[in-house]
Amino acid sequence: MCFPYIALKAVHWGIHPQALSGQHARAVVARTACSVACFVLVMHVAEIATADPGPAIVPDPPSATRPVVVPPSTLAPTWDLDGTYLWLGPVGAASHIDARWDSTFGGEAALVVVRERARLGVLGANLGASRWTARGGGRVWVDGLIGTRLLLGHMMGISLGPILELSELAHPRPGASIGVWGFVGITPFVRLGTVADLGMFAELGVHIALPVLRR
Repeated sequence: MCFPYIALKAVHWGIHPQALSGQHARAVVARTACSVACFVLVMHVAEIATADPGPAIVPDPPSATRPVVVPPSTLAPTWDLDGTYLWLGPVGAASHIDARWDSTFGGEAALVVVRERARLGVLGANLGASRWTARGGGRVWVDGLIGTRLLLGHMMGISLGPILELSELAHPRPGASIGVWGFVGITPFVRLGTVADLGMFAELGVHIALPVLRR
């Protein structure tokens, strides 16, 4: 039997790389180089952003819904001594009465209104009681007070009121007195008066006024 002639091709077994044309190979190389360059650029930018994050952004504080109003102070300045005072304190004096000298010790309470810059700087009243050291008995008085700073720069004034002289061996004797006083931290005073059946008397003393209430 005769067969016609058939040209035979070499058979390739397995997977073998196929040969590329020159133009196609150059295009593949160019795309690969471009991809590598982009990857390197992206990595460099990320490294710069991580190293220098830039200034921190501080958000603005929320706006106040309404303005804050601070009420004015209600405390009076320390140099302002105006007001209504209750003064309490001891009082002592030396008195010449019934032709002899004696001393008294007791206490006094005064309720006064102070207006330092006014012409009439002090207006008030006091109630006091004291006891004789030698003759026995004692004395109770009520005085009205007025004072001013216009004379010598210190508060000075006068007092006027009734006196009741008390004794262990006699009935109470009424009287009256008028005095002059000045305030220099303590309150020295001079008082002249008269008492029934005892005649005139003169008294020199001091009252230590301690403010226990101010309004």
